[in-house]
Amino acid sequence: MQLVVARIGRAHGIKGEVTVEVRTDEPELRLAPGAVLATDPASTGPLTIETGRVHSGRLLLRFAGVTDRNAAEALRNTLLIAEVDPEERPEDEDEYYDHQLIDLDVVTEDGTEVGRITEISHLPTQDLFIVERADGSEVLIPFVEEIVTEIDLAEQKAVIAPPPGLIDDRAEIASARDESGDDGA
Repeated sequence: MQLVVARIGRAHGIKGEVTVEVRTDEPELRLAPGAVLATDPASTGPLTIETGRVHSGRLLLRFAGVTDRNAAEALRNTLLIAEVDPEERPEDEDEYYDHQLIDLDVVTEDGTEVGRITEISHLPTQDLFIVERADGSEVLIPFVEEIVTEIDLAEQKAVIAPPPGLIDDRAEIASARDESGDDGA
């Protein structure tokens, strides 16, 4: 099975290095020197990682055959794809690969059906489940412990405890003013 493990960003310097947006919890395994990765678009790959280093908090990679800034810039926005055994699981029991979560049914703790996970959006601060409801609309659910209380792969479901307003329109609105309407003036 193929998993997207990174997206190539802009060129760094003049010797062919690129920044990468890491999309795996195991970059030391998936993005190590010597790794051969498929690409999307396929015409730019496969790419073999020659070197990797962290600079100012960003991972920089250099690929075999990419020796200058122009060649590195031509790779921008290319997805890097690793071949992974479908039976392989992340080391931490609370981590999941995207393919394990796609198509899970999403239900609230009281059993109310919300929808089905159709996509995982990886943002810098957190991941989001994109959930398609029965009526075709979508709801975004932050993949954080306080909201996603259980992932049950055997039952193919994700259990959530949504705060008011996340999946419905009944948001609780807090006001800084007191109930009497007196603004203190």
